[in-house]
Amino acid sequence: MRLARAALGALVCVLVLAGCSNLGGTGDKGYITGAGVPVEVAAQDRGKPLELTGEDLEGNPVDVAEMRGKPVVVNVWWSECPPCRVEQPDLNEAAAELGDQATFLGLNIRDSSAAKGLAFARNLDVTYPSIYSPDGSALLSFAGTLNPRSIPSTVVLDAEGRVAASVQGRIPTTQTLLSLVEKAAE
Repeated sequence: MRLARAALGALVCVLVLAGCSNLGGTGDKGYITGAGVPVEVAAQDRGKPLELTGEDLEGNPVDVAEMRGKPVVVNVWWSECPPCRVEQPDLNEAAAELGDQATFLGLNIRDSSAAKGLAFARNLDVTYPSIYSPDGSALLSFAGTLNPRSIPSTVVLDAEGRVAASVQGRIPTTQTLLSLVEKAAE
């Protein structure tokens, strides 16, 4: 009887604590959706330039260091992530509006094949490359900035390659992203 009460008590505690999180859930998909709140980093507080290399979805080498000289927007996504599909038109719009004032780069994590990522890019008219990192190891470059389970996420790097802003979760609006890039360019 005591064992049954203890088990019931533990179950109640787990259920109560599960409702205390402000993180959006995604069932059994193994990722969380962030709140989409922009976090800016003052220029004097930005760390060292980010190092991120890999291969894109077509097997071509990508090195963020080669993109320095203007802001870089890095968007973390996965083809089976509903918020990623919802935010992609905003990213496309921002990339088109900014033109050559900023570089956009995707970071495709968790897809079992590059073909899935290429289908996502084709179906949603993504015009910029994405590093393919199915094991998520490319996220190590963002340690201290991003929760590795928060998909989608977006990081804006300044012209020197330092983290200037981040959004864990879907970007709120195209204008929000444009403003973050503008501030990073200052």
